[in-house]
Amino acid sequence: MEDKDLMENHLLIVKGVCDLYLHGMIESTSQDVHSQFQNALNEELNIQNKIYNLMKEKGWYQTDEAEPNKLATTKSKFANS
Repeated sequence: MEDKDLMENHLLIVKGVCDLYLHGMIESTSQDVHSQFQNALNEELNIQNKIYNLMKEKGWYQTDEAEPNKLATTKSKFANS
């Protein structure tokens, strides 16, 4: 397995963990539990961001720049809803 594959898998796992922590926050019944899930989520989001930045730096995570006319179209679409 190559480094790129390992990083992609790690990124998917971290995204899944973020989803679980978010649901934990939503479903928590006390402020204490909510805060613990929020702290854990923030830590995982920081890890996700580091993985994403590393993959982007190595050219393993390609993103396209949004075209200004598409942004304007999408913005007006949701503004009219």
